[in-house]
This record gives sequence, C-alpha cells and structure tokens, in this order.
Amino acid sequence: MRGAVLVAIAAAIGNMLQGWDNATIAGAVLYIKREFHLEAQPAIEGLVVATSLIGATVITTFSGPVSDSVGRRPMLIASSVLYFLAGLLMLWSPNVHVLLLSRLVDGFAIGLAVTLVPVYISETAPPEIRGLLNTLPQFTGSGGMFLSYCMVFAMTLAPHPDWRLMLGALSLLSLAYLILTVWYLPESPRWLVSKGKMKEARVVLQMLRGRDDVAGEMALLVEGLGTAGDTAIEEYIVGPPVADADAEVDGGDRVTLYGPERGMSWVAQPLPLGAQGSMLGSAIGLGSRQGSVLDHLRDPVVALFGSVHDLKAPAPEGSLRGGGSMLFSNLGSMLSFHDNKHAPPLDWDEENAVADGAGEQEEEDGDDDHLRSPLLDARGMSSMTTAGGPGHETATTMGIGGGWQLAWKYADGPESGVVKRMYLHEEAAAGEASGAVHAAALVSQSALYLHGKPPHQQQHGDGPALMHPAAAEAAAPSAWRELLEPGVRHALVCGVTMQVLQQFSGINGVLYYTPQILNQAGVSVLLASLGLGPDSTSILISGLTTLLMLPAIGVAMRLMDVSGRRSLLLWTIPVLIASLVVLVAASVVPMAAAAHAAVATGSVMVYLCCFVMGFGPIPNILCAEIFPTRVRGLCIAICSLAFWLGDIVVTYSLPVMLNWVGLNGVFGFYAVVCCVALAFVALRVPETKGLPLEVITEFFNVGARGLATSPAPALEEEEEEDHHRRH
Repeated sequence: MRGAVLVAIAAAIGNMLQGWDNATIAGAVLYIKREFHLEAQPAIEGLVVATSLIGATVITTFSGPVSDSVGRRPMLIASSVLYFLAGLLMLWSPNVHVLLLSRLVDGFAIGLAVTLVPVYISETAPPEIRGLLNTLPQFTGSGGMFLSYCMVFAMTLAPHPDWRLMLGALSLLSLAYLILTVWYLPESPRWLVSKGKMKEARVVLQMLRGRDDVAGEMALLVEGLGTAGDTAIEEYIVGPPVADADAEVDGGDRVTLYGPERGMSWVAQPLPLGAQGSMLGSAIGLGSRQGSVLDHLRDPVVALFGSVHDLKAPAPEGSLRGGGSMLFSNLGSMLSFHDNKHAPPLDWDEENAVADGAGEQEEEDGDDDHLRSPLLDARGMSSMTTAGGPGHETATTMGIGGGWQLAWKYADGPESGVVKRMYLHEEAAAGEASGAVHAAALVSQSALYLHGKPPHQQQHGDGPALMHPAAAEAAAPSAWRELLEPGVRHALVCGVTMQVLQQFSGINGVLYYTPQILNQAGVSVLLASLGLGPDSTSILISGLTTLLMLPAIGVAMRLMDVSGRRSLLLWTIPVLIASLVVLVAASVVPMAAAAHAAVATGSVMVYLCCFVMGFGPIPNILCAEIFPTRVRGLCIAICSLAFWLGDIVVTYSLPVMLNWVGLNGVFGFYAVVCCVALAFVALRVPETKGLPLEVITEFFNVGARGLATSPAPALEEEEEEDHHRRH
C-alpha cells in the first residue's frame, strides 16, 4: 500500500499549508496593525484575518461541481498555484488593500485544499487504511501550525521582526506542493472511471495498490457510478459451478453468479425467508423490532452498518490482501477461469466510447465483440496455484475490501438481458465438504447498460458484458437531481449536520482564549523570566499548545480503522463535555489560585487533544466517504460550505456572546452543543470503517428507502417455526 500512502502524504501538504497560514497570520497581525495603524480600526484588523475565511467560503460554492467535471488533480494544482500567488502578494503588500487581496487569494487556496484533499484521499486509499490516511490532513495541519509558530517565534526575537517575511514564506512551501501536484499526484481512479478513462484508471490503480491485478476494484469503480436503486438484502449458499459445462442447472431457484474476470462464475442457492437470520435478520430486526426508546430513535442506516460490523467474520490466517474474509479463500479454490487464452483484448478509453445507437447498429452487423467482452481483460491476471494442483489457474481472490466481493447475476435468466450487481459478504461456512459458504448480498440494478449473449450462444462461464461508462454518462440525470435521491439526501443531512455541530462545539473559542487561560496558569510569567517579550511569549505558548495535539492525532490515526470513526466520536465527545464543564466550574467554584490555574490549563489541554482525536478529523472523513462518485464533489462542497459558514458565524458571534453571557456562559453553550452532537452521533452517524465507498453508498440507499424498517414480526415467526422444524 506504499503508493496510496505516499500519494495521501503528498496531497495532505495542502492542509499543512492551511495550518501554516493560520499560525503565521496569528503572529504577523501583531506587527501588521502597528505598521498600518489599525489599533483604531478593529474592523480592518478583523478583515485581515477573516478575509481568508470569506475567500474559502466563496470558492467552496463551486469547487465541488467543478472537480466533478474537470477532476480532483487539476483543482489541487489550482490550490497550490493560488497558495504560491498569495505568498508572493503577502511578501510584497505595500498597503493594507494589497494585503487584503492576498488574504482573499489565500482563502481560495485554503478552500480548495480543505474541500478536496479528503475527497482525493478517500478515492485513492484502500478501505483498510482509508481512515488512517484521511486523518493525515488533521496531522499535517497541526504540524504546519507548530512549524509556523516555531518560525514566527524565532523571528520575533529579532530587533525588528518583518511580518512580510513571515507571511511570504508560504510561497516557498507552496512551490514544493506545486511540484508534487504537477509531477507526482495522479488523478483519482474513481473520477477517471466516471469519465470513461479506463486505461488511465487501471494504470493509476496499479500504482496505488502495488500490483498488476486490479480487476475486482476496477469493476467496483464502474458499478459505483450510480446514485440510486432499489437495493435488496438477500442471502445465498454459494458453491462451485456444476462440473459439466453444458449441463443445465437444476432447481429453478438456483442462479449463476459472475465475477469481474471472464469465466469467473459460481452457483448460488437463495435462502428462503424462514432460513435467513444472520445479516438480513439483524439488519431488519435492529431497525424494526420493539425495544427501547433508543432502538426506535436510531436511524435504520446506523442499524444496517452496525449489523455488518457485528457479524463480520475475522480474516483467516494467510488470507489475501483485499479479502479480509474466508469467502475469497473458499471461492478462490472453486472458481476456475475458462478460455482465458481466448479473452479478447480490451483497450477502452473515452476516445472509443460507443453510443447507444452505434452499439445497436454494430450488434445488428454482428461486429460487437467489444460489447460482448467482459469489463476487464483476464489475460493479464496473475495465475495462482491452489488446492486444485500445480499450474491450476483459478480466479483471483482479491476482494473489493472490507470482506466484500463483487458479482453479477441475471435478474430473470440470461434471456432477459437484465443483470443486477451483488456485493457479497460471507456470513458462515455452509458445508466443508462442498466448499460452499453462506453469504449475504446487497442486490441492485447495475449502474451501466448491460448486454448478454443470447441463450444459444452462451457457454459455461460466460457473464454479462458492461458497456463503456461514457455511454451511461449521457443518460444519467443531472447532479442536482441526484441530490434528491433518498440515499444521497440522507447522507447529505448527516454530513452537513456534523460539520455545523463541529464548528459550534467550541474549538474556535477555546483556541482563541488558550493564551489567556495559560497566562492565568502562570506560564507566561515563567517564560517572561527567561527574558522573552510579550509577543514572543504569546507565540511560544500557542506553539506549545499545538505541539501537544500531535501525539493525540497520532493515536487517532492508529485507532481510526481499528475502533472506527463512530466509536472514537462516542468516546471523545463525552470528554469534551466534561472538560468544558470543568472549565466553567473552575471559574465558578472558589479555589486557590494555583489550583484554579492547574484545573483550567488541564481542561484546555484535554479538550484540545480529544477534539483532534475525534470531532476534528472525523466529520471531513465521513463526508468524503458517504456520497456516490458522480456527486461526491458537489456534496462535499455543500458540506464544506456549511463548515465555513459555521466558522464565520462562530468567529463573529464570539465577541457578542462574551458581552452577553461572559466566558463561562460561552463555554457552557459549547458544552450543550457537544451534548447535542453526542446524541446525533449515537442515533444518526453510522460506522464506515473498512467498507468500500460503493458499499457505504448502497447501505445509505437501503436505509433511506425504508427497507430496514419493514415489519419484523413475520420474520420472527418464520424463524421460530423453522427452529421447531429442525428440533
């Protein structure tokens, strides 16, 4: 996974520049207001700091839709160019008007980075480490703040500190970021697939994953282009295909499932409703059974995600990288390639995309091999030696991540030509003798146009062929219409609410008053005894505060894919509430000065460390995970817009609230908001760790369409009857 890690680190430099700029302007403004005599013009002084917020808010309104159109990489390049221009302007700045212009350009760069870096990392990272890599922006941002504070502190020791050099140093760092974005960062493979650039997407995936076989993931990216669909949860006993290639599959209930590679197929026996009770029973039951008030209030989407994580089988020892489930090990020994040597070459790209009319005409002419071909060419796959014997070629057992496997089936037999996609997840071993496994599946209509061979032309192992993604792009509804789809709308409410609650949870107020609180603790007096001036002392205190955040973010990076996003929020938000309550109590309850200083300082440190572990990075991570590929940029822009608007409201309302209720009242208000946030996370925020982005989207579709809230008593009665029959 080295390729994905290096790409994520390079992309996260954009957030490091944001942190660098935030810390630099905090120190430079002390000298800016003196040179331009802004002490009597607080509005202009506020604009010097806040113009970047305005610029970020403005650019966010269209950055997402533009990135969906032109790609993620060009927008990151634009961000690095804007950072560079802003640094040069700030280095020049002959007057306050040019300085305000430079801050506006800087805000444009920050808005692009904050909005699109999490999206880019989510679309390039493997599911197993996506949370870790998407915590990198938080780490690099805090690291940039610390490094900037160190630079500013060193410059404040000079006889005449130059604020232009402080701000202009951004141009050197942004130049390095520009070089990385232009010559190293690839385009997001998901965006490439959405535009039909299959060759480029395959090359990028091979680089990111460090292997040549990316067949399963390529097919997954194609199927992830849709945003809506009536998704069903079904269960199967999955076994090897019949031995005789020409034999009819007996039993009308049996279906043949096809994998991404040509000839990869196996037989599945659907379970009757009465026999189902693992993932299906838990998913429906958690959302509908009579229980506590919490069960009735909990979002069905949360119940669905919880059922998957609760029932996920542990990865067997020696399982392959992409699987994480015995399903792939078992199927890998039973699914064999057929006619791989004769697989036609596949060299898709947007220049040879086929429109509907052209495809139908070629089908009539009989020259439709490129339409009949599988999505991916199996000739380039690496063969594997398994229990079948030396040299026995088997289907690759790389899953799509998180214990999931992608397959297709004909809806009403091959003659129908209607093919549905399936995301399979192993539930339990069904029979060691036959090698069959019990698998649950999310079944929905495929995102693309599908063409199957007529029944008399079919051979054993043949599967549906997927047309070029560009052919489906023209028929897709507009992005704004897709926002009204239940699954997308449901995810959007979750993302926007998380961003707003994060901003109103108090981070801006605590950071703003950290120097004041630490000053009460006597830290500034101690540092002043070392011969430091008030400006240097203030910058050093802020730098030390930022330094304490870095180990906490490191812990969060380790836990993000182990404990999960939801668990981290449920554990850290109560600590935020407790620290704010203690901070208020320390000012209300009479105590010695030393004790008051120690309690207040400890509360601030605990608050900041817990915030950067949970509520700091996780809203951006979730927003980059829960939306479909085609509208991910647009949706993340809406969520980012809520973030920046919330930031502006909190920043400008803070002085008003201080005059109205005082500092204790402000921190009390933040504690109440954190309580609301804790309830929202418990009831409405699902756990997305380890799941492919496309599977996350399917679960939002299922829950939002009410499938998880269907009546369960009938299911329970059938399960009880089935239990009596067996015993």
